[in-house]
Formats: sequence, structure tokens, C-alpha cells
Amino acid sequence: MAHSPLSKALGKLAAPYCVRDGAAFRLKHFHPGDTGRLQDETKAEARQLLAAGVQRLSRLQEKLAAQAQWSLLLIFQAMDAAGKDGAIKHVMSGVNPQGCRVVSFKAPSREELAHDWLWRCVRVLPERGQIGIFNRSYYEEVLAVRVHPHLLAAQGLPERLVSGKIWQQRFQTIRAFEHHLARTGTVVRKFFLNVSKKEQKKRLLERLNDPEKHWKFSASDVLQRASWGEYMHAYEDMVRETATEHAPWYVVPADNKWYTRLVVAAAIDDALEELNLAFPKTPHDKQKALARARHELMSEKS
Repeated sequence: MAHSPLSKALGKLAAPYCVRDGAAFRLKHFHPGDTGRLQDETKAEARQLLAAGVQRLSRLQEKLAAQAQWSLLLIFQAMDAAGKDGAIKHVMSGVNPQGCRVVSFKAPSREELAHDWLWRCVRVLPERGQIGIFNRSYYEEVLAVRVHPHLLAAQGLPERLVSGKIWQQRFQTIRAFEHHLARTGTVVRKFFLNVSKKEQKKRLLERLNDPEKHWKFSASDVLQRASWGEYMHAYEDMVRETATEHAPWYVVPADNKWYTRLVVAAAIDDALEELNLAFPKTPHDKQKALARARHELMSEKS
């Protein structure tokens, strides 16, 4: 497939932020304010790149649905106000809603706590031909649950299963689960929107100062900032322990929303391009049936 110069330029955007082997990963090496070679969101090139990415994704998603062999799971993790909702909204704006489902995972319900911690995510995995988007996910089990011990206590696990090894065990489970998904036709791409503490403060204050944004604000947003250091350590371990060739992490700069969306669009497009998707070929017998139908329609006098 031939690509336009814009598509080729977009394809280079995501690569610097992709982590496929977490062994040497250090969060300090990824700057939240990075914008690559693009310095100003008013540049026409940035708008054109995003438009090209959205258009390209629309075409690829149509082939994904028609072929109905692969599914795509996109996982978004971030601190509050990092821009997860906006990235999903803008990047997926050209996708057919029938082929895409967004699931937001909040505090687990009583029913969810009565099951293993993967259960609520497994039951909403995307079907073949579909794109599934997890706004937060099972990764909360090694993030929020790790930072706040009372969340682990609420899961009612047998005492002998709660030990210092529990986080390594959960990382092991996640790696095995994502390997299973890859082996059964679900492509997994994971996005950590890396926002700085300074930028998060600015966005939270914008929500507080604008009555039309009050609905977005939660008192817990400020409380979570008190554990910023613990969260950053947990995010670093998350990427280091679960970045693999078949389920890479994209550590996306999130201080500039326009650039965040470009990188996310580029990464999703790249994931689908790697599948060499194509519309199914029409069998010979069906071609005959289509020819007859065409003839009948053309023969109508009305």
C-alpha cells in the first residue's frame, strides 16, 4: 500500500516512545513536555498529521471489521487530568461506532470484588473485527491497589496469598495473559500518558475555575497528588515489568494534548498496518450470484 508523505511522517512519531523491552526502562528518560520536532500546535502540519492519522485509521478499521480475524485492544493508563478521554475522543473520531467499544473501569463493584481481579476486564474484551478501548484496566491492580493498601484489603483474598511477592505475581499474570491474547488474535497496545505534576496542577485548577468543567473534578484528584512519588514508582515498575514485543507500552508525552493525540494516532495506525489487513476475496460462486443480482437490478424498468 502506498502512503502519502503525511502518513509516512505520522508513522515516525510513535517510535521514540515505544517500549518493547522494559529491562532498561527509566521513566526519567521520557520527558512529559516533549513534542519531537513539532514545536507549535498552531502549525498547519500538526493539524494535517492528525487528520491524516484519523483518516488512515478509519480505512484500516473498515478492513479489520470486514476481515473479522483480528481484534485490537487499546489500554490507556495515566494520572488524573492527563488527557485520556480527549485522546480517545479525537483519535477515534473517524471510526465507525459499530466497530469500537470504550470501557471505563472505575472502583470495582461488589460483584467484581467477588471474582478474580482480571474477571471484569476479560468479560469485555473485543470480538474479532472489533477495537476495544480500556480507559484504565487491570493495570490498576499494580498501580492504585499497590499505592493504597486498603484497596488490596477490600479484595478479601486469603491471608496466605497476600505477601511481598504479590506484585511480582501480578506482573507475571499480566504478561501471561497478554501473551495469551496475542496468540489468539488480539493485538494489544498500551498507552501511559506521561503528564508532569506541574501540568496536572494547571489542568485541575482549570477545572475548578470553570463551572462547566466542575463535573470533571473529584476531590480524590487532589488526594492522589499526595502520593505522586509512589505512583511514579509504580508506573515505572509497570512498564519495566510488562513491556513486551507483542504488547508494548507507549510512554506518551502528555503535557501538550495536541502532541499526545498525534502519537497515539500514529501508534494505533502502525499496529493495524502491521497486520496487512485486506478486504475478503469474493468466492467464485458468490461472484456469480452478485452478477445475477446486478443484472436483475439493471433490468428493472422503474
